[in-house]
Order: sequence, then C-alpha cells, then structure tokens
Amino acid sequence: MRLATWNVNSVRSRQDRIVDWLQRSDIDVLAMQETKCKDEQFPYERFREIGYEVAHDGLSQWNGVALLSRVGLEDVQIGFEDQPGFSKDPEIEAVREARAIGATCDGVRVWSLYVPNGRDLADPHYTYKLEWLAKLEADAQAWLSADPQAQIALVGDWNIAPTDADVWDPELFEGKTHTSRPERAAFETFVDAGFAEVTRQFTSEPRTFTYWDYTQLRFPKKQGMRIDMALASPALASRVSGASIDREERKGKGASDHAPVILEIS
Repeated sequence: MRLATWNVNSVRSRQDRIVDWLQRSDIDVLAMQETKCKDEQFPYERFREIGYEVAHDGLSQWNGVALLSRVGLEDVQIGFEDQPGFSKDPEIEAVREARAIGATCDGVRVWSLYVPNGRDLADPHYTYKLEWLAKLEADAQAWLSADPQAQIALVGDWNIAPTDADVWDPELFEGKTHTSRPERAAFETFVDAGFAEVTRQFTSEPRTFTYWDYTQLRFPKKQGMRIDMALASPALASRVSGASIDREERKGKGASDHAPVILEIS
C-alpha cells in the first residue's frame, strides 16, 4: 500500500492538481487535511472518476478532513470518541471542529488528523490544542490496549515540530506554538503509548521539512518546518518499508503550503 498524507489547503482550489498527483504518484490511500469546505461542496465525483472511494468531514470554510481510498473504505468514523470542541468564549458551548476522520483501508485503520494550530501560547486555542491531543492519545492508547496487533496509522498535519531540527530557526520559534515544551511532550505521549513516527528514519537529511509559509519566500530559502507526520502502531510500523516527502509538489503556481508525505507499506 502507498499511503499518503497531505494538507491540501483547499481541495476545491487544488482538485485538478490533486487528481493529477494521485495518478502520477500511484497512491492507494490519501489522507487530506484543511479541505476548507462543507460536505456538500466537496468534489466527490472528481475522485470517484479515477477509482477512489471518498469520506469527508467538513463543517465550514475552515478545517476539514478527508480519506480517499482505492483499496477499500470501511467503518468510517467522524471524529474520535472523546474529541473536544472549541469555543473562545467560555460562556458559549464548545463546538466540534472537522479535524479527524478514520476508516479501515485494506486492513489498516487510517486516521486523517488536522491537529489544532494553537495560535499563541496565551490563546484559548492553545489550551484546546493540548486537550485535543490528550483526548486523542487516550483513545489511541485504548485502541492498542484492546488489540495490541491493531494496524493503526495516525497521519496528518500535527502542527507540532517535535525537535529543534524540525524548524529552520529554533531561536525564532522560542516562546511560540509548535515548538513549546507542552506540545512536544504531548507528541511524545503517543510514542510512549507505543506508536512510532515512521517517516523520519527514511527522510533524515538535515533541513527536511513538509511545510513552508507562503510569505517571505520561505520555500526557496528552505525555511520550513516538519509538522506533517505519520505515527504507526507497532504492528503497522514493522510493515513500513519506506517514506518520502514530495517536495516538488510544493513548487509552481497554485501549490499548497504543505508537501505530501508518502509511506510505503509492505
């Protein structure tokens, strides 16, 4: 199986590019994030025409996650069981955002995840981010406890750079989101629970990133971040034979600010 994750930053704006890339790259399963559309606006037929089953969760012009599969798409689940919602006003009830969708694809339970950004260390969104990650980790740990041989892939835009090597200038990010100690600690809880980040061992060259901001020519200057990753359960991690980051797809007119990350599963 070739499993990919890609924050497409608007599926409607980039559907031609995504279709072309899927066919050119021979992808079996694609987890998408930041689709930025409601369910009724999603271009289902474009992907069905080229042989993919589609599951999407989108509530507005923000967030949005999807799974595309040509090897089966079973037991679709919108959100994880204890997924928290968000409200910046404590007097207003928190609302679930479209940030997680799971399905079984040829025996692998794939989750497309768009972890909250956090915005700023003093912002309520940062507290929400940490709570969201804690709830996801608790559920993920329960899945493994229930079935240690479960094949689970937690893939997507994690909005965390786990190490200083994952940002182009660690000093610039000091005191900001994505690199704070609580966020990095939250990421490590998944590793402690038994999940392995399986892309790094195959893409370990210095300054290997998956995201480059549109501003200030970050991409040509190689000023990026590694925040798009894949965490695999033990049974699945042993099957991962390779990984790559398609940096070429970040180039050219109309590119997303993220590059696709691809896993080879034997």
